[in-house]
Amino acid sequence: MSPPPPPSLSKPNPNSLSDFIFSAFSLFVFYSSSSPKPTTNLNPHRRFFKFPIMPLTTTTKTPAINHNHHHFASPQSLSEWLRPRLPSDSFAAWGTRPGTKNVHNLWLELSEGETSLADSTPPVRTVEVVVVRVRDHQNRILIESHQQLSNGDVRNRSRPLSEKMKPGETVEAAVVRAVKEELGSIIRVSCSHVSDDDIVKIIPNSYSSKVEERVSVSYPGLPACYVLHTVDAFVDGLPDCEFCTEEEEEYHNLDENQEAERAISCKKHYWKWVDSYTLSS
Repeated sequence: MSPPPPPSLSKPNPNSLSDFIFSAFSLFVFYSSSSPKPTTNLNPHRRFFKFPIMPLTTTTKTPAINHNHHHFASPQSLSEWLRPRLPSDSFAAWGTRPGTKNVHNLWLELSEGETSLADSTPPVRTVEVVVVRVRDHQNRILIESHQQLSNGDVRNRSRPLSEKMKPGETVEAAVVRAVKEELGSIIRVSCSHVSDDDIVKIIPNSYSSKVEERVSVSYPGLPACYVLHTVDAFVDGLPDCEFCTEEEEEYHNLDENQEAERAISCKKHYWKWVDSYTLSS
């Protein structure tokens, strides 16, 4: 019986060739994905822990939006830009409906870099906010119950101390500034010889952040994206009961003093302590 003929070398089996190519490609992908990635060097001597950067995300797919950083020469030019982009009845309520602000307020926010507007219809206002959950040793949290505005309106709040952040401002610096601006009038009475760093003590590992999207209460009809940076802190010199504070002029250092005078500002803050378990996290 003659032996079987040797396999042909001139025409390889097509199945074997495809298996070989697949195996080679799989090995390439494996070694590529398992290669080490570069790491970021963190400064171990930083006084506070490093705050993560929160991306602005939405639940639905939207086209790319150009965030508008051009400067409006005046509140009038901003008003002309906004008018065709917002519902007419909503825009007319700015500064006239109780608890709302006017176009002068928004123009000042843009001038200070506290707010950006997306060039869309309607525009989207993006604001970074620091939220300070001021605690005491009875496990209570300080809540701003309501505000008295410069036009005589009273605006309900029912939320912890919060403040718009300045461009390039760290969370730690924003916390100290927020406490100084909104609680400073009463702290100065009892802590006149104590530095700000000693008055405000951020609780370690209390930082959290989230993004909220909703229609602005201050500017009806204008969608807003709030990037919230929240910390817990102890603040010395606060009364143990309900109290009221007065805030300095928010834009007193701005050259456009006439526009600041036309804006609606907060004159008084009313505060009370509540049990921490009554607040949602």
